[in-house]
Amino acid sequence: MAPTTELGSRRIERSALTALVPVVALVPFWLLALAVVWLPFRLAAGVPYWIMPLAWLLLGVLLFVPAVQVAIIAPLLRARRPSDDELAVITPVWRDLAASANLPQYLYRVRVIDSDELNAFACGGHLVIVTSFAVESLSERELSGVLAHELSHHLGLHTAALTLGHWLSLPVVLLARVGFYLQNVATAATDSFAAHSAALTALGRVAAGLLRAISWVFLAALYASDALANLVGQSSEFEADRRAVRMGYGAALADALRTVIRYGGGARPIGWKARLASSHPPALTRVARIEAMMRHPSR
Repeated sequence: MAPTTELGSRRIERSALTALVPVVALVPFWLLALAVVWLPFRLAAGVPYWIMPLAWLLLGVLLFVPAVQVAIIAPLLRARRPSDDELAVITPVWRDLAASANLPQYLYRVRVIDSDELNAFACGGHLVIVTSFAVESLSERELSGVLAHELSHHLGLHTAALTLGHWLSLPVVLLARVGFYLQNVATAATDSFAAHSAALTALGRVAAGLLRAISWVFLAALYASDALANLVGQSSEFEADRRAVRMGYGAALADALRTVIRYGGGARPIGWKARLASSHPPALTRVARIEAMMRHPSR
């Protein structure tokens, strides 16, 4: 397929907008968590509250800077530069893919995670992460389909809301962990120092129970946000598949998904809990849709 500017252009797709739903749901808990963090600054220096969320959002903007993603996000994910052998496989595939999308080859960076899982994902705004097992196990043709799919996530701006959601969740995670820690401390202190007094024991139990309840509220918010992200995120997989097909990588991606199935991955989740925890549609469903799109490109 001849390269076109339209295929390689960034465009806000529908799933990029629906991915904001779990982020919006998390915002009240994020603001509440920042309020707890803000209290010591308010007491010590009279810092107004609005500075906390504004500063946090401004710091979050840095996550979308390519150099920051490579220097900070990739190491946090334990992703490394490809080895010489891996580069020999990835470089020609990525070069051809960039040419097909009419994009500079350096605009997006490929990094590798050492893992026995056959997987790849897009993160930040310019990172494509692939597992070492995927590089070793997939043919170059299949790998090209996988990388085309992940590049399509970036071009559809699917990763923007996900990155923002992870950034907003950090204070919520921190507060939940601190709450559980303080609950354990309160329980231990009650058992050690207040066992001789029924009143102090009751007071310690109430304090521990209150801390536990608050922690579970924040933890439940995180679980609910993740479940929403998985539900709305499945449409982004179909959109990325569709763009990969239009770029000419549909057959390669379908073959890669069949390889995933042979290795026991991409199965249909069974039960509502599994469906909420699944971020990808079943691989067989994706293969069927890809083949249908290739048979009827006008649709």
